[in-house]
Amino acid sequence: MVHRSMRVPVALAAGLTVAFGPVAGIALADPVSVADTIFDRSLNLQGVQNGRDAGGYRTTDGRWVRTGLVYRTGQLNNATLTDLAELSRRDIRYVDDLRTVFERTLGPDRVPPGATAQVADVIGQAPPQTLITTLTGGDDLYRAFITAPGANEAFASVLREIIDTKDGAVLYHCTAGKDRTGWTSAVLLTILGVDRDTVTQDYLLSNQYRNANSNDPLNGVSAAWLDAAFDQANRTYGSFENYVRDGLRLSPDDVAALKAKMLA
Repeated sequence: MVHRSMRVPVALAAGLTVAFGPVAGIALADPVSVADTIFDRSLNLQGVQNGRDAGGYRTTDGRWVRTGLVYRTGQLNNATLTDLAELSRRDIRYVDDLRTVFERTLGPDRVPPGATAQVADVIGQAPPQTLITTLTGGDDLYRAFITAPGANEAFASVLREIIDTKDGAVLYHCTAGKDRTGWTSAVLLTILGVDRDTVTQDYLLSNQYRNANSNDPLNGVSAAWLDAAFDQANRTYGSFENYVRDGLRLSPDDVAALKAKMLA
C-alpha cells in the first residue's frame, strides 16, 4: 500500500500542465468532419477544457441523439464564474467526476450552483503501472477501462445517472476530458446506435478542442487507443453488446430507457 500511494502522485505530477495550466499542443490538429453536426456543440467555457454537448449525432436507424441532456468536459477546478453560470444555465443537475482521489485532491471541482457532485472513479483501483498512464493515454490505459477493478461500475453509474435524471442534464468529466471521458462518450453513443466511424470522429474532436494531435499523448488522443478499448471489450466479453450486459450490467430495460430518453 505504501509503494502504491507513493508512486501515483509522482505520475500525476507529470501531468500538472494538463490539470492546472493552459494547454499548448504540439500542433493544431486538422479539423474533424463529424457526421452532419447540426449545432455548435462547444460550451465555449473559459477555464474548462474540451467542454461540449455529447449529443447531436444521427444513429444508424435515422434518429438523432438529443442535445442539452448530456455534457462532457475536462475537470472543473479552473471554472470561472462565467463558466459556472453557463453550466447552471444549461441546467446541469449532476456532475460525475471520473478522476482518482489524487486528481480530485490536486484539482477540486468547482460545481455549478444547483448541481450535485458524484464520484465515479474509473481506475482508482488499477495497478500503479496503469495509474501512471492516467494523464498520458495509451493502449494499456484504454484496455484497463474494461478490465480494471471498479471501472465497469464507474462507467455504468454515469449511464444509470443519465437514465435516472428526470429533469436537467448530466455532465461527466475526467482531468483532460479526453480519455476516461472519451470512452464514456464512445460507450454512450454506441449503445444509442451511432455508427463506429462517427463515434471515432467524435472521440478525435478532443484533438481539435485541445489544440493537439494524435502524436501528442499528453494533450491528444489516438484512434488506435479507442480501438484498443473496443477490442478489449470483445476479448473479455465476446462482443460490445455482451460488455454492456455482463460488464456494465445494463439490462435490456436499462438500454431501452436510455434510448427512450436520449433519442428523438
